[in-house]
Order: sequence, then C-alpha cells, then structure tokens
Amino acid sequence: MGHLPESETPEKRVRARELGLPLGRFKPGRHNAITDVEGVLVGHSTIIQGEGPLRPGHGPVRTGVTAILPNRRDIFMERMTGGGFVLNGAGEVSGMTQLMEWGLVETPILLTNTMAVGAVSDAVTRHMVEQNPGIGDEHDVIIPIVGECDDSYLNDISGRHVKREHVYEAIRTASDGPVAEGNVGGGTGMLTCDFKGGIGTSSRKLPESLGGYTLGVLVMSNFGKMHNLRVGGLPVGEVLAEKFKHMPRRTQNYGSIIAVVATDAPLLTNQLNRLCKRVGLGIGRVGSYAAHGSGEIVVGFSTANVIPRRTQKMVYKLKILLDQRLDPLYEAVMEATEEAILNAMCMATSMTGVNGNFVPALPLDEVRRFVSACQPIFSSVKKRAQQAGTPGGKGKPTEGDKPEHAKLRGAEGIPYPTRPAPEVEPGQDIQDSSSKKSSDT
Repeated sequence: MGHLPESETPEKRVRARELGLPLGRFKPGRHNAITDVEGVLVGHSTIIQGEGPLRPGHGPVRTGVTAILPNRRDIFMERMTGGGFVLNGAGEVSGMTQLMEWGLVETPILLTNTMAVGAVSDAVTRHMVEQNPGIGDEHDVIIPIVGECDDSYLNDISGRHVKREHVYEAIRTASDGPVAEGNVGGGTGMLTCDFKGGIGTSSRKLPESLGGYTLGVLVMSNFGKMHNLRVGGLPVGEVLAEKFKHMPRRTQNYGSIIAVVATDAPLLTNQLNRLCKRVGLGIGRVGSYAAHGSGEIVVGFSTANVIPRRTQKMVYKLKILLDQRLDPLYEAVMEATEEAILNAMCMATSMTGVNGNFVPALPLDEVRRFVSACQPIFSSVKKRAQQAGTPGGKGKPTEGDKPEHAKLRGAEGIPYPTRPAPEVEPGQDIQDSSSKKSSDT
C-alpha cells in the first residue's frame, strides 16, 4: 500500500543461503519459511507513504502489519499449545501473560510498531468476534497476541497510521507459500545492526532418524549495532563499520526483535518455553547482546495437538515428545533463527524515512567477498561434518540404523532394554538362571 520514492527502487536481493553462508547442518523445508509447518499461514500489510520532514499524523509513513495464523483460520475453536521466553523485556507482546499462564494459543499472532499495538489488538478482536459471535457471551473473552518493535527512526510512529483495514488485509492475504521478507508488513520500518532489517523467516526439517519434525521461525528484526554484526559467523560488521563510519545512524534506542516459532513436534508448554529460550542463542549469533533498552521476546506454538474449546469430556489426550528428544529441535531453532534474521537483512532494500533518515541495505557484494575468502575453510568443515556422522552421513550410525530393540525407549528416554536378558535353559526359570550365574562367579 504505497510506493518507494523513485531513488529507492529495490535492487536485486537474494536470501542468505544463496550467498553460500554456513547456516547449520539441518536442511530447510520446501520454502525455507515458517509456513513449511503445515497449517501455518503468513500475511502482510505494508504502508509506505510520503517523504521529507516529519509531520506527526501526516508522515512520512514506513510501517505495517504481519499476521501469523497458527492453524489456518480456526485457531479460536481449535487451540494449540503455546509458550514463550523473554530474553530482555524492553518491549511488549500483548497477551503473553495469559499465554504463559494457560499455555494456549487461541488467536492469530500479529507484529507491528510500538504505537500500533492497541489498534492492532482492537482490530484482531473485531475480526474474531465477527468470525465467532459467541466471544464474550457463550465463550470466554480473548486477548490477542500482538508483538511490537520501534520503527520511529524511519516512520511517523506517533501518527498511528496502522488502521483496522491493514490488520484485515494481513489476515485476509495470509497464505501457506513463500513468505515476503525485508521491507514488508510489520518489518517495513525496522533496522538491524544499522542496516535495513524487517521480516525474515527460515525453517528446518529434521531427518527421520531424529523424528522428521518441521520447525520454522519468523522474526521482526530491529536490533543491534553495526560493529557487532556477524554474518555466518564472520565479523562482517567490524569491517563495514569502518566503511560506514560517517553515516548518520539511530542513537536513541537499541531496537528489539520479536520471534515466532512454530513446529509440528508434539511439545508441552514447558518444552516450548525451553525451545523459545534457544532462539536467544540464534539472535546472539548475529550480534545481539540483549542490550538494556532492547526487547528480545519469543512466542512459540506446536501444531501437533488440538485443544478443543468444546468437549463433553473432562479430559483430552495429548501426544508428547520425550524431553531427551528435544536436542535436535534446540539446534534447529538456533540455526533457523540466525538464518531468519539474515534473510530479513539480505532481502531488505535501502530506505529513506522521516526527516531524510537513511538506512542502507546490507551490501551483499561485501558479504560475498568475505564468503569467497573463507570458502576453503567452509568446504573442509562441511566435509568433516559429513564424515563425522551428521544426518545422512556415513559416520556414527543414526537411529534408523540401530537394531530394533535399541529403538525402544523408556520413560526417561533411555534405550530399553539396557542389558541383554539372562540366558535361560529349557525348563529353567529366570530366578534359577540368575542364581547359577552368581554361584559360578
């Protein structure tokens, strides 16, 4: 909804993976997006209007809304287990108090700017009441989940330009295909490490030997300082900081990042909370140290179980993954978070906002030069990892290669049986056999 000034025509951008960066050992899903988790939809509404000096209430406008629908369009009646984590709380996700208390996601998840949280929450409430007229009467009231970041360096944030129609557009256009990234939706006016940031997403598909689960992350990235930036583990920011040292940049806030995690692994709320904590490790890989004035807030949900709003029974059954099987998901969410942030930066284009404030896009040619210089190292590491028995490698046997009895696991995730059964001669019971072995020793 709106167009970039002519001088800011988007250049050809590519996602982080196309730069040849080392982005972890697990493979992404089909779209390398949160929508690879079946049933998850994402939509945007982007508002870009005007240019020049800031005139509160008039512009320039560089903002929008992003909507994540966890269960297509029926999340109110078919709720899902949810959780979250706050790494640093100088930010807000409305509805998170109830989410952490109940462990349920029952509304869409919306991302926008700080001053638009109320308007977006009101619009989502109206939308859900239209879809479910019994809310507040036959059913409980709802508290929508709405996350925010501060886009005031580029956007007339106090003008409160996000309206109901923008929220409705984001929900209406939500789809399960590829997700637009960079200067779109809630990420339109966001920065990352003094370069243009915004919306980014990535996914991981675990091999069957580790459960075969799919996990996706979507971020609205708006944090950090240039000198801290790491791209694929490379200290790109330290070099670029010298190149851009005369460039004016924001100094009054530290920014924030909101991350949404989705998975089809059957997880309880406490397991989702633990999974969301590991998102912080992925954010740190890119260069965040969770500054005093920054907000790093994570919301997560699992699509594996449906918690019905209506039932004649007092109980319902859940599938639950053993805690000991969480490690691959921890690793996958860290990888996907790092890549999602880098995708936001790689796909975003340069932007000029209020008062002529200019934010450059991450110079991909510079990143390519770093990658090319380190390519021999990356190649040797990748080769060693495959030989060491990574999923699909020829090293350590995977779960699928083990004998059938070794695949059985007890309640604590320990392979069962842990030792071979005693040999029993025909006509002899187990107790007699055990006594004989004791006397022999």
